[in-house]
Amino acid sequence: TFTAWCNSHLRKAGTQIENIEEDFRDGLKLMLLLEVISGERLAKPERGKMRVHKISNVNKALDFIASKGVKLVSIGAEEIVDGNVKMTLGMIWTIILRFAIQDISVEETSAKEGLLLWCQRKTAPYKNVNIQNFHISWKDGLGFCALIHRHRPELIDYGKLRKDDPLTNLNTAFDVAEKYLDIPKMLDAEDIIGTLRPDEKAIMTYVSCYYHAFSGAQKAETAANRICKVLAVNQENEQLMEDYEKLASDLLEWIRRTIPWLENRAPENTMQAMQQKLEDFRDYRRLHKPPKVQEKCQLEINFNTLQTKLRLSNRPAFMPSEGKMVSDINNAWGGLEQAEKGYEEWLLNEIRRLERLDHLAEKFRQKASIHESWTDGKEAMLQQKDYETATLSEIKALLKKHEAFESDLAAHQDRVEQIAAIAQELNELDYYDSPSVNARCQKICDQWDNLGALTQKRREALERTEKLLETIDQLYLEYAKRAAPFNNWMEGAMEDLQDTFIVHTIEEIQGLTTAHEQFKATLPDADKERQAILGIHNEVSKIVQTYHVNMAGTNPYTTITPHEINGKWEHVRQLVPRRDQALMEEHARQQQNERLRKQFGAQANVIGPWIQTKMEEIGRISIEMHGTLEDQLNHLRQYEKSIVNYKPKIDQLEGDHQQIQEALIFDNKHTNYTMEHIRVGWEQLLTTIARTINEVENQILTRDAKGISQEQMNEFRASFNHFDRKKTGMMDCEDFRACLISMGYNMGEAEFARIMSIVDPNRLGVVTFQAFIDFMSRETADTDTADQVMASFKILAGDKNYITVDELRRELPPDQAEYCIARMAPYNGRDAVPGALDYMSFSTALYGESDL
Repeated sequence: TFTAWCNSHLRKAGTQIENIEEDFRDGLKLMLLLEVISGERLAKPERGKMRVHKISNVNKALDFIASKGVKLVSIGAEEIVDGNVKMTLGMIWTIILRFAIQDISVEETSAKEGLLLWCQRKTAPYKNVNIQNFHISWKDGLGFCALIHRHRPELIDYGKLRKDDPLTNLNTAFDVAEKYLDIPKMLDAEDIIGTLRPDEKAIMTYVSCYYHAFSGAQKAETAANRICKVLAVNQENEQLMEDYEKLASDLLEWIRRTIPWLENRAPENTMQAMQQKLEDFRDYRRLHKPPKVQEKCQLEINFNTLQTKLRLSNRPAFMPSEGKMVSDINNAWGGLEQAEKGYEEWLLNEIRRLERLDHLAEKFRQKASIHESWTDGKEAMLQQKDYETATLSEIKALLKKHEAFESDLAAHQDRVEQIAAIAQELNELDYYDSPSVNARCQKICDQWDNLGALTQKRREALERTEKLLETIDQLYLEYAKRAAPFNNWMEGAMEDLQDTFIVHTIEEIQGLTTAHEQFKATLPDADKERQAILGIHNEVSKIVQTYHVNMAGTNPYTTITPHEINGKWEHVRQLVPRRDQALMEEHARQQQNERLRKQFGAQANVIGPWIQTKMEEIGRISIEMHGTLEDQLNHLRQYEKSIVNYKPKIDQLEGDHQQIQEALIFDNKHTNYTMEHIRVGWEQLLTTIARTINEVENQILTRDAKGISQEQMNEFRASFNHFDRKKTGMMDCEDFRACLISMGYNMGEAEFARIMSIVDPNRLGVVTFQAFIDFMSRETADTDTADQVMASFKILAGDKNYITVDELRRELPPDQAEYCIARMAPYNGRDAVPGALDYMSFSTALYGESDL
């Protein structure tokens, strides 16, 4: 291989070598080879045949090689003169590396890596070709054929080649290269196939000949690559702008639809309807809002990334449509959060109100029914004229009976007042069925006033007749007087024992239990009173039987019979254990509620401080300088993973909170944290870590694009942290001015205003670290310019002032060629031809210097 390579150059001087270890021993052909491949003249050679003359010639050649920056290790003139094969081949390989491979440069890589990258780029479109090295990747011969076909497709029918026929592929490539490309056969197909690992130096030497043979096409390819790079950036930026606009529109539309729903305060008449509203709100918080929180965060990240890419590619800053700025979305989101907070408070207050209303309405109906039952027939009784035909004893009995009725009437006064008070409270709480309540209350009050008037009228009539009446049965009167209050007490006791109760704490149910125990303590005295009343009735019966009094077996002063007293007393005794059971069940429920409070409080008191601590730690990480940006990014991502892994605890707390709401628990003395605090803190934590990661990613993007070293980045961060006096991660205008002055900037107000317009395009009055490093690296940035793109198009157009559609489609990938054709204006110069396009105005438009 080396012999063939040397002959490919020596034949230009009309000579060649046959044996590489012998023909270079005198140094003459070696010096001639170096003159041919370098284009320079070496010192005059010695023509003598002596060993000293040969060593002198070889030393002249080796000195020339060393003068080209090549370090020769262990290679001396004596070894070459003596025909040392190993040293001779090493010297030739050094020459090949210096003059055939070292100057190869592809996309910022050179020498061996550059040659390998060139091969990979050229063979990428070909199936069954995967160039990863300079040995086994070339054994099947398809790599050599692909290189030839890529530059001279008319020389090889690549579609007919087969991977399983390497001998044919290799011989085809070697023959075509020798015949049409003037590249001699340096390799043997059988040797390559028969060797497990072909010689790397031989393959590199032969492939470098391909590179130099096709180097004429390299300039056009470089120009096309530059244009592709610029167009790809422009296309990507346009897509990011469209994505931002669509995402912003969708998010704002969702907020616009949601806020009126949250601001609707139309109350419902039933608890079931309000519970449904509460369930709908829970679905909104659990299912509908979290994806929108993620969309909002992603929108900010996309916006920041887009602005960074535009700055790095010297494009104008992106200004969203009116009303779709990040600040507009944040304002709309704030309105949503405010409406959401007010809606939840309103729902809970409405549920409490309806609960209170249901309790009061049931209490009103019970008291009204008891009162109406008591007043039934009272008006007719008071309007009777029975005293007109009664005997004296009967008149006295009627008078005493009337006195007992008045006692009973006075005892019912409290109940009537309670009914009126409950009706008034229902009106104040805006009870939906207030008209019927008011009508019933008014009827009771009117009837009560009428009873009072009728009672007074009957008393006056009886007192007028009393002068004619002299005797009355005192025992019946005493019975009536004692039986009526006792009966009223029993009715009140039954009413209280059957009264529903609503409590929210252990203390409240304990208070009800204590009151109930106090009531039970009065039962022995009440039983004594009952037995005393029954004793009066028994004494009356005894007198009637003893003196044969004709009383017709009834008490003329009261309608309350011993049977009724005993029945009501028995009913009271039955209600007492029922009340005990109800109080016990309620006490158990309140204990369960207290357990839920403690369980929620214990978790909230851990999660709340944890979220706050994580927020503070993220703030410290964002301004500290520990390791490279990649280290900081990995640290933040691990931090983000640990935060995301904490999500099950938030979900568990949400479950406990739902149990608390379902149990209608409205306060919790065991914690100052509400679920709303936890939710807001968690959402802020996720947004902050995502934003911080995005900032570091943008810093890496800026560092790589600008070629900033890690030491420079650390210096930038140290300067920024020093002047970030408020430790907020941003410098205000005065801090930034002081920073510039400390770095030697001497500027007036106009120059400072110009710099602020660069680092703070949105005029927020602050400078972020990303904007700071963009500014610090702007002057030395190595970015594409409109002139460079224009020069690249001129290369593709063959130095013409216009370019044709066919040239674009031949030199550029299909999608980017069509992109240029659709946007380039027709060329109107004097030398225009049909289909000529103006690439100059298109190049300036790419960088915002004119309309695209």
